[in-house]
Amino acid sequence: MVVSISLVLLLLFLAAVFLRNGGLKLSHAIVCAMLGFLLASTSMAPTIHEGIAATADVVSGLHP
Repeated sequence: MVVSISLVLLLLFLAAVFLRNGGLKLSHAIVCAMLGFLLASTSMAPTIHEGIAATADVVSGLHP
């Protein structure tokens, strides 16, 4: 749960930065958000969630 909240906040921050710098138009952000909601309701949602969780485990296991 902590990873998903952190990921959402990171993506929200990046979207805000891209919107302010002109690299992401509002229409593009809306399409991306709609795609995210649609993907969350498909059968691919568990696979995407497991992939993100596995990536987070690998990153958290790295020691500099």
